[in-house]
Amino acid sequence: MRRVLVDLARGRASAKRGARADHLPIDSGLAVAAPSPIDLLAVDEALDRLGAIDIRKVRVIALRFFAGLTVEETAAVLDVSPDTVARDWRMARSWLLRELDLNARASSSAHRPGS
Repeated sequence: MRRVLVDLARGRASAKRGARADHLPIDSGLAVAAPSPIDLLAVDEALDRLGAIDIRKVRVIALRFFAGLTVEETAAVLDVSPDTVARDWRMARSWLLRELDLNARASSSAHRPGS
């Protein structure tokens, strides 16, 4: 599932800007901001880096996030205790959020004029 989502994100990133953009009237949606989409390419790259450190945590993320399994189901698949899955899930999520935040900061500073 991770590969499918990443391939779709790559396809969107390679499309020309605005080629498939929805055209909305200027006043539609002004009251509510849309949530920012997840950058699946950045998630994929971060998971690759995490895999070099701890492959089980990557598997936990893949099973929980991409496959939608519960802690108990993930524990059964990986043949570990639910407590181990819960710890791995917390650690991996924190690690990923930090990595994605660092990546976003690096991207935004690279796009600033004079940087």
